[in-house]
Amino acid sequence: MGAAVAEALALEGMRVTVIDRAAAGGGATAAGMGHIVVMDDSEAQVALTAYSQRLWDERAPTLPTTGERQVCGTLWIAADDEEMAEVHRKHAFYHQRGVAAEILDAQRLTREEPMLRPGLAGGLLVPGDSVVYPPPIVDEMLGTVRARGGEVKLSTPVLSLRGNEVRLENETLTCDFAVNATGVSAATLAGGCDIRPRKGHLVITDRYPGFVRHQLVELGYLKSAHSNTQSSVAFNVQPRPTGQVLIGSSRQFDDASPDIDYAILTQMLQRAVEYIPAISDLTAIRAWTGFRAATPDKLPLIGPHPEDPHLILATGHEGLGITTSLGTARLVADYIAGRTPAISIDPYLPGRNMSVAAHAH
Repeated sequence: MGAAVAEALALEGMRVTVIDRAAAGGGATAAGMGHIVVMDDSEAQVALTAYSQRLWDERAPTLPTTGERQVCGTLWIAADDEEMAEVHRKHAFYHQRGVAAEILDAQRLTREEPMLRPGLAGGLLVPGDSVVYPPPIVDEMLGTVRARGGEVKLSTPVLSLRGNEVRLENETLTCDFAVNATGVSAATLAGGCDIRPRKGHLVITDRYPGFVRHQLVELGYLKSAHSNTQSSVAFNVQPRPTGQVLIGSSRQFDDASPDIDYAILTQMLQRAVEYIPAISDLTAIRAWTGFRAATPDKLPLIGPHPEDPHLILATGHEGLGITTSLGTARLVADYIAGRTPAISIDPYLPGRNMSVAAHAH
């Protein structure tokens, strides 16, 4: 998120300094699945994800090959008639908004993904969704910043952040605008931000080319993703261009430890095996965790802090940070440049869920 915003501002001709307490792209960027998907939880979410996906598609020809972009599409899996009804609702929603999608019956689902268990009701194919490997793309974005005369300071903690002043351990930088794109750490640098870290686990296997062809997600995922309280797991499997299979997903609040929670990991893998029994025959080579920056209403915080108009927030994207990075970057650049954006920034403005009292405290 920070790299995308920095690049967009550098391309505007602004002088940009990027500061990261560790290595660039080492947090949620490195831990996530790297999917670029159009999501339909709300009008505001579909607007930002569809806009961002268009920007990713435009950028595709110039992405580094190490970014491993693959347009594999997303297949939302319906296990029963109730979930099949959701397939039809989702299809209509996408169709009305110009997003290509196709309803698959049980037979077509089996042809598309033969490893899925028999007896599933069908699915919805969204062919335009893609996946990328984000770290090399972050490197490219920061390369653009440097090429435009900007500076990148790594292994540099920020002690305090205001719209016109960034205090580091050994110096204080002054600026016209400061952008807080620190993910789950954003609340510590911008009082009143209602952001909670939501822990997730992922597993990657050895190479099994062709094992799955699309990103596969159970429609039950929506039920688990919408929960703001309890821990949950859901079937989410993704093919990688390397032939590896990436297995998710889990969601936990109130667990700040980066350690693997083996009970949750076991549940997550069991869920995957329920949908693809042969997953149990694959060899896993690594498991890890990461933290999503979650907001109560599932929408990011993009735009000025209500008490400090020169402090811009770009955080709270939860599991859609890679998808929405390019759209968010454009919204921030348009705001600072005083331009009318391609989509309205209003639904994402931080003032909607920030407590002035909390900031004053």
